[in-house]
Formats: sequence, structure tokens, C-alpha cells
Amino acid sequence: MAEERIWTAGLCIIGDEILSGRTQDRNIAQIASWLNLQGIRLAEVRVVPDVEEKIVEAVNALRRANDYLFTTGGIGPTHDDITVDAIARALGVEAVVHPRARAILEAYYADKGGVTEARLRMARVPEGAELIENKLSGAPGIRIGNIFILAGVPHIATLMLEALSGTLEGGRPLLSRTIGCWVPESEVAGLLAATERAHEGCQIGSYPFFKQGRVGANFVIRSTSEEALDGCFSDLVARLEAEGREVMREAI
Repeated sequence: MAEERIWTAGLCIIGDEILSGRTQDRNIAQIASWLNLQGIRLAEVRVVPDVEEKIVEAVNALRRANDYLFTTGGIGPTHDDITVDAIARALGVEAVVHPRARAILEAYYADKGGVTEARLRMARVPEGAELIENKLSGAPGIRIGNIFILAGVPHIATLMLEALSGTLEGGRPLLSRTIGCWVPESEVAGLLAATERAHEGCQIGSYPFFKQGRVGANFVIRSTSEEALDGCFSDLVARLEAEGREVMREAI
């Protein structure tokens, strides 16, 4: 049987405020979850400053290594919002004002003081780009080739993702089930490896914790096949219980 095609995406988070710790990123989790529903794996995340050379380097690396690249941040009206210029440079095209984006902004700001020079910056796109709808604040996201340029504000990024739902080619969604166990992961490392080898198409991740004064781990099983996932889940529970381990059929 031919190996199943796995679609991947990279994510480039742009902004000095993330690197400084002033703002905590909330986009990684929601983009990863959304991608999974589209049958696409988030393969790599990079966080880069508001420096054009750094953005260009990350964009070119991630877009070439993956089927898709998503970026968040740096598409607002201020001088330090340089994402569009950087991506245009990465692609070897000019940054231009998109006529439909301008019309959208003119309508949105008609009763808010009109489109100023700063606001018009939000209509700029790499030449040849399409727009991603933004129902909340007017300023659209941008799609060019396999690159999707989203807002950094999480709830606006969410709306842009919703506008993209069902439009990307992908594989089967990655499913998961979790087993919690009061055991140091080092004591069952061999058991986990053996169980994974016995179930083709399944991966087992181990995530240790210290709670209630006790050491334990959550074991997350992932597969694109529900049947394979259920089989691996049952087998891992049985193997752990056979060793006398205290097992929960959900995360602890």
C-alpha cells in the first residue's frame, strides 16, 4: 500500500512584542487545531522580530519546506508593520495597493474618519495576491501562492481562518486519544516503544508531570485511522495494567 500523503504547514509569528514577552502568543494553538481539521500538520513554528531580513529568511525557508506557510502579525497601519514588504521581497515582487482591499477599507472607515495614509497601508499586498475576508475590522488577510498572511490579533486571525475553511487541499485529520498514568515515564519507555511498533500508523507521545505530590505522565496516541487509534489505545492500557500501573483512560 502506498504511503499516505502528509500535508504540512509552517507558521511564522512576526513581532518584537512576542519575543520581548510583552505579548503572549495565542495563535499557535488555534492555528494548529484548525490545520488539523483541514488534514494538515503544523510542522514547524518560527518567531521572528520586526526585521525585514529575518522575516524574508524565515518565510523563504518555511514556504519551501512545507505545502503551506501561515504568518501572523505585522500587517497593521504603523511604520513597524513590515510583513507585506518583507514577503513581497521574499517572493521578488512589489508591494502594491489592492483595489478591492482599498474599497473595503473605504467602506469600513466611511463613518470613522475616512481612509488615512496610515490606514491605506492595510490595503497593501504583494503583487498578484488575493484577499482573505475579515468580517470584524475590515482590513483583509492576504493569500499569495502557498502563503497565508493573517492578523496577529487572535480573534481576527480566527475569522480569517474561518474564511479559509475547506479551501485548502489536505489529507485526513489527525485523531488523538490520551491515557493518564501514575508512573515515571522512564519506567515504561520500553513498553511505549514496543506498543508503538506493534501498531502501524500510530504515534505515542509521552508528557510527564508532577501533581498532587506524585510523578506521572500522559500518553497521547495519534493516528489518522480511528480503528488503528482505538486498537493502540486498548493495547497500551492492557500493557500498563498488566504491569500493575495505575491507569486513567483520559488525561490526568
